[in-house]
Amino acid sequence: MGIAFTGTAQDKLKSKVPYFRFEGVKSLDDKQLTDNPLMKRFAAARSAQEANALRPTFHYINPEGKLNDPNGLSYWNGNWHLFYQAYPPEDPRQHWGHAVSKDLVHWKDLPYAIYPDPEEKVYSGATFVEKDRVIAMYHGTKAGTMVAISSDPLLLNWDKTPQSPVIAMPKPGEKLPYNVFDPNIWKQDGVYYTVLAGTRPDGPGGKNIRANFLFRSHDLNSWEYMHEFIENDMYSFVGDDGACPYFMPIGKSGKYVFLHFSHMTGGKYLIGDYDTKRHKFVVTDGGHFNHGPVGFGGVHAPSAYPDQNGDVVVLFNMNSGKRIHEGNLIQAMTLPRVLSLDDKGKLNQRPVEALQSLRYNKQTASGINLPANEFVEMKQGTGSAKEIVMKVDMKKSNFIELNVLSSPDKKEYTRIMFYKNGGFPERDIKNGRGRFSSIALDNSNGSLADDVTPRVTETANVFIDKDEAVELRIFIDKSIVEVFVNDRQCVSIGTYPTLKNSDHVFVKSHGKDAEIISLETYDMKSVYK
Repeated sequence: MGIAFTGTAQDKLKSKVPYFRFEGVKSLDDKQLTDNPLMKRFAAARSAQEANALRPTFHYINPEGKLNDPNGLSYWNGNWHLFYQAYPPEDPRQHWGHAVSKDLVHWKDLPYAIYPDPEEKVYSGATFVEKDRVIAMYHGTKAGTMVAISSDPLLLNWDKTPQSPVIAMPKPGEKLPYNVFDPNIWKQDGVYYTVLAGTRPDGPGGKNIRANFLFRSHDLNSWEYMHEFIENDMYSFVGDDGACPYFMPIGKSGKYVFLHFSHMTGGKYLIGDYDTKRHKFVVTDGGHFNHGPVGFGGVHAPSAYPDQNGDVVVLFNMNSGKRIHEGNLIQAMTLPRVLSLDDKGKLNQRPVEALQSLRYNKQTASGINLPANEFVEMKQGTGSAKEIVMKVDMKKSNFIELNVLSSPDKKEYTRIMFYKNGGFPERDIKNGRGRFSSIALDNSNGSLADDVTPRVTETANVFIDKDEAVELRIFIDKSIVEVFVNDRQCVSIGTYPTLKNSDHVFVKSHGKDAEIISLETYDMKSVYK
């Protein structure tokens, strides 16, 4: 079961959570893991939650306690590793939780990875994979930037460098030209680099704007501050900050992507060019993953890692629109997405291919007429754990609406809305890419519960050519709805139906007829069975 540390060693950890060291564990079937008390505790916690009708079944959700930012997504020794801010019940300060997967879909829990000490709490950060080890760099509250290293096959054992914190929090009264907050880490020409999250008061009227501060080191221990990292950013809002940063190449054209989180507006991205001589990231494009307030069922912080094709895999945690209490733990990660660039340099988003392994009970239909202003029930879509792939010819309609997780009498329903040309009869933005349309997701009628806070409607732009069919790929998972549009855009929302029959799907075309060219529906297996 691993070696448990108690007494003075446990006191040193300053955590009430049992801590274990593992020796030579290469497989999830190793007896040290299967007999481990934390692993048994996690399994029991998952079992106890199975009856929760709102708990997702194919989105990753941690086994116990609350869930916050994902951290340090990485691929090591044949496995994907996901770390996240966990809140163990006996010591609900942030520790790094840990899960492992072969395909980014079927996750297995592992014991807590990083415990607080000397930091008060283990906050967000990233990992960097080298040939013989993985480096974690993260923010330790009241301490500063921490470095921890693991080299065992399943990344079970982590050792903090003796020099941590390697970038210290400012002393009382000390004024620094940078903030000390969430770090990222990469390596170039034998030198390590990190950007720290923060703000600077250089916006209109002295207001704060997003800023990220670049450091470098030859040994992970001594870090030299260089300068602010990002230039030409016209995509951040006044009041944004650059938390949870991830910086990496994307695609084959030499572009880079900078993913981050704003505590005001949520998950965001910047695309641009990395000037390696000046060590500056020059922004050429940008956008949002979250399209409304940061709270109440929206997309939160990213964690990302390159895939084998040069694209970027990312997932986010989702804030809950329902007050969390014991026995009703429904905070979750989004589905993992693959980010890529199209031939115009715009960001595309698609779900990871491995999600198709969860499909069963396929049903199909084609040539379904949608009469103007009449709801048509898609009985194939009935269910609370579904994938729906719908290709639509809008014809002369400018707006189609889907009600999912709907009761037959419409007492509860979550709305998906696609607006052709942004809802205008004729509109063609000369943006060099295509026609401007919108996808919206609304949970204002999604729940009758009195402890649910409806979310401002998520509304995102998507570019669809004039004669191009609209393909909606809809994932419904108990209390989460995610919609991908033509593999270019995604909107996600938490919704919390209370009625047992709130599992129907209705479709309506507004104003003019439209046609569903093809429809595929699938039931989705649980990744926890």
